[in-house]
Amino acid sequence: MLFWIIAAEIAFWIVIMAGLFTRYIWKRNRLSIFFFLLTPAIDFALLVLTAIDLKNGATASFAHGLAAIYIGVSIAYGKSMIAWADSKFQSWILKKSSQKQILYGKAKAIYEMKMWGRHLIAFIIGGSLLGLMIWYVGEEIDPLMRVLNLWTIVLVIDFIICLSYVIFPKKEKK
Repeated sequence: MLFWIIAAEIAFWIVIMAGLFTRYIWKRNRLSIFFFLLTPAIDFALLVLTAIDLKNGATASFAHGLAAIYIGVSIAYGKSMIAWADSKFQSWILKKSSQKQILYGKAKAIYEMKMWGRHLIAFIIGGSLLGLMIWYVGEEIDPLMRVLNLWTIVLVIDFIICLSYVIFPKKEKK
């Protein structure tokens, strides 16, 4: 199962790079959109492979839980990951200057809370998939429950960090 997760991650970035290459080097915008639309197909393929693995009698493992996390994160952060890759591609390959703005104060706090909101969406999606796996497997669910418990702790820690930007706003260096 871990092999499929790694393969999905590699495929995700290959498809993103193909989309960026076709958009900026070949100037084929419609073809680049096709590549970007393949990213959810990769997530779906991983979901199907996970279900098949469990259906064929595999014991639920940390890797199955990791697949659920991967899918949740990919769906919740997919658009922003593509935007990040687009910015880096333009900067590194096309040698365009980066227009990234450093955020401070309230703007930084709002940004961090939005990112935590995406983390929450990823948690809801991935947690729902984990819940379905737990329901489907029925027994031997300890590895899946450990994944869900660990992710819950990570989500709470992320919230505390985000909240710190509200309570102690980042100040511009003088």
